[in-house]
Amino acid sequence: MQTFLKAFVRDERGVSAMEYAVLAGIVVIALGAMAVGFNTNIGAMFTNLFTQVTTSQNKA
Repeated sequence: MQTFLKAFVRDERGVSAMEYAVLAGIVVIALGAMAVGFNTNIGAMFTNLFTQVTTSQNKA
C-alpha cells in the first residue's frame, strides 16, 4: 500500500488535467463577466435604436 501511495504522489499525469480544468474555469468566469457587461450595453443600444425608430415614425 505504501508503494502505491508513493507512486500516486509522484505521478504527474493528473496534474496536466487539473491545470486544464483550472484554465477552463478561468475562461468561463471571464466570459461570464464579459457577458454581463455586454448585456447592459446591448440593452441600451436596442433601447436607443427603438426610441429613434419610434421618434422618426412619429415625425413622418
